[in-house]
Amino acid sequence: MSTQKLFNVAVVGATGAVGEQIIGLLEKRNFPIAELKLLSSARSAGSSVMFKGRELIVEEAAPDSFKGVEIALFSAGGEVSKALAPHAVSHGAICIDNTNAFRMDPDTPLVVPEVNIDKISGHKGIIANPNCSTIQMVAALKPLYDRYGISRIIVSTYQAVSGAGSMAIGELLRQTGDVLAGKEIKPDILPVGSLPVKHQIAFNAIPQIDKFQDNGYTLEEMKMVRETKKILGDEQIAVTATCVRVPVVYGHSESVYAELNHDYELEDVKRLLSDSPGVVLADDPASQRYPLATDAAGKPDVFVGRLRRDLGSPRGLNMWIVSDNLLKGAAWNAVQIAEYIAIGSQE
Repeated sequence: MSTQKLFNVAVVGATGAVGEQIIGLLEKRNFPIAELKLLSSARSAGSSVMFKGRELIVEEAAPDSFKGVEIALFSAGGEVSKALAPHAVSHGAICIDNTNAFRMDPDTPLVVPEVNIDKISGHKGIIANPNCSTIQMVAALKPLYDRYGISRIIVSTYQAVSGAGSMAIGELLRQTGDVLAGKEIKPDILPVGSLPVKHQIAFNAIPQIDKFQDNGYTLEEMKMVRETKKILGDEQIAVTATCVRVPVVYGHSESVYAELNHDYELEDVKRLLSDSPGVVLADDPASQRYPLATDAAGKPDVFVGRLRRDLGSPRGLNMWIVSDNLLKGAAWNAVQIAEYIAIGSQE
């Protein structure tokens, strides 16, 4: 019997919200690791993280940090990925990048394992993780796309503050306490940390995630448009999105309208989704069963419910999709890709 191959793995952004989830999953999944290197900004370097009962010291990420690394999982922001991922590749690492840096690069596969795992084989050193809100939507829509075809998608998202990082979580919790205590609210982070105007998130909904583009859509909305087309391999699908930040800590929720190319029976759609990997059907209006962010938090699945035929289009389908944005929307999707790479190397 051959011995299982072990990998030298690096996690870039190890102290961030997604990085912490990645490390936890690598341990929980017993990923075949020979050596784990934890990398971060200079600000976080020197801190320690426990992994399998051992204390690992976080190092500052630099171009020469990747010597001997075989798999590098990046989640430290697009600029860090642009600066360091090519160095990691030059040292022989396969990079799984959780930022927007390479997603629309034609030479970089944009992968959701349940949807297009076959694209991994075409990588040139970098594999991109899609945007969190895109991942859960295409995971739910891919079975329908394959069976019926889809001509149009309209999505409105209700996104948790954890998608903006740990500091945004702190801001929501702090503001909530201040509102309840009757104190003045002083927003510091949301909707976009680098922009001058800030808005209260506690007891509010902010219809802006990321910066506005020239067409009036935000970058987050355009990510969903472009990434959906690339992942499904269909530039003809009409996609439009409205992305909203809501006072939820973990779990993105989405209202999705999909216009199918062929007639469908609702029960057939339900059976199809029930049999789809990574998808959990939670759809029983009579007992008020439908996906909730509070139920999805901490779970790797994509939950789908509120399935109903559109009142204005017989081929239109409305649904509610919920998933933990830090797990399936980020860390779990990345670790899934890493597992496929590891399994492939054993064959």
